Amino acid sequence: MGAGKRKILIIEDEPHIVLGLEDALRFEGFDVVSRSNGRTGVDAAKSERPDCILLDLMLPDMNGYQVCETIRRSDPAVPIVMLTARSQEADKIRGLDSGADDYVTKPFSVGELVARIRALFRRLNRPSEVHSFQIGSATVHVSAHLLEKDGSSEKLSFYEVELLKLLYERQGQPVKREEILERIWGVEANPTNRSIDNFVVKLRKKLEATPNQPEHILTVYGYGYKLVP
Repeated sequence: MGAGKRKILIIEDEPHIVLGLEDALRFEGFDVVSRSNGRTGVDAAKSERPDCILLDLMLPDMNGYQVCETIRRSDPAVPIVMLTARSQEADKIRGLDSGADDYVTKPFSVGELVARIRALFRRLNRPSEVHSFQIGSATVHVSAHLLEKDGSSEKLSFYEVELLKLLYERQGQPVKREEILERIWGVEANPTNRSIDNFVVKLRKKLEATPNQPEHILTVYGYGYKLVP
């Protein structure tokens, strides 16, 4: 992630969506490349070395989950935002489990997507003052994006690390959903934005001994979340 323009790779087969995204992102000062199917998208992820990937779930040759998993094998760190027409939570969880960092549901606001990408790059530019921290029996390694627990390690996505860091900074205190969305995702809270909830589900699976009876990442109903290390 060096100096110069940030490069964004769009893997999407609907020409009008590609055109709209290309125009908006170039206007914002980004370099943009696009591919219309999964195989050429995977190749471009290697050859173009993008700083961020926008990946459609429904592609003509491979689905977005397969593309995401393939890219992740060679590049565990590049932020991947999945574009999905499906609103079911299960599809979003599967997308996150396949290695996506975030998702937006079609039809989406290009302005909101650009805001998310800008927030993402702002956080990537900001060096972390914390290199690792403990939550229960787990150790979170910030720059390596790893969670070590009971002798095994699991990869953490960009947003998982950022969410854990924010909750850890405020450990023992409830943090409002609105603040989490604004500080990490760079977007305003709205009733349809379930990003945080899906990330919490994923993190509990990795962190908690009993994910459906969490001891560390607690829900503060009607407010947000609290971390009890």
